[in-house]
Amino acid sequence: MRNIGAHVSASGGIDKAVERAAAMEANVVQLFSGSPRVWARTDSSKIDLKKVAAKRASLHVSSIFTHSLYLVNLASDNPNLVEKSFAALKSDLEFDSLINGSGIIVHLGSHQGRGWEIVREQVAEQIKKLLAVTPSDSTFLIENSAGQNGKLCSDLADIRWLLDLVASPRLGWCFDTCHGFAAGYSLGETAEPSLTGKNETAQAAITRLDLWSTLKIVHTNDSRDPFASGRDRHENIGDGLIPTKDLGYFLKQAVPEDVALVLEVPGIEGNGPDLENIQRLKALVA
Repeated sequence: MRNIGAHVSASGGIDKAVERAAAMEANVVQLFSGSPRVWARTDSSKIDLKKVAAKRASLHVSSIFTHSLYLVNLASDNPNLVEKSFAALKSDLEFDSLINGSGIIVHLGSHQGRGWEIVREQVAEQIKKLLAVTPSDSTFLIENSAGQNGKLCSDLADIRWLLDLVASPRLGWCFDTCHGFAAGYSLGETAEPSLTGKNETAQAAITRLDLWSTLKIVHTNDSRDPFASGRDRHENIGDGLIPTKDLGYFLKQAVPEDVALVLEVPGIEGNGPDLENIQRLKALVA
């Protein structure tokens, strides 16, 4: 059985998040460790770990991923912002270890117009330092971006560069289908010409860059915006502009079966991932 899940609210506790995912027939959970829009983190000492473990076992939830907060920017030229980002990610890595999670998923930030080559050494150094001061059973996962406003890692080669420089088994990555499509990576069998200059499929790029073995999760989202738009706006599965046959091809024929597929869609009622989207996703990979 494929590991299929959704980003859900952790309001009321992690055990409640597990229940919410299971209620929509998911066996993977993604959540925030605290509010994604403020620096303050939730006190992890209050987590009932036995309750969480029991709930996961009874509802057959295999993995819990933690999404980092949106304020993080490891590429900033503002030392205070980098310091705050480091502290927040350190907290999330400790949280990941505490709950026996499968990794924290991180938007690395923006080069703010300075360019990837200017900021990449700084980003790599921050990741190295984070891994040096956090539990050895925690995992840092870099997420690709759509490329908007200088966001890092819209080019998958940049993820390869970081993996090589940091050289840690605790560093992996997450591919977001909406972001990849928006950045100019075709999800089907055939490459589509784009103004981004990618001109290759996501499958071909991941294979060329030898990134399959470090791919731990695919954020499975449709896109409200057209191919190579550079815009990051998710849509429900089958309701967006990613050709359904292309999305199905990528998920079923390209992505290894042990990689988790996790929804971050708006939902039919606008309340986030739901049973309908889970069922649509399961149909795509059946």
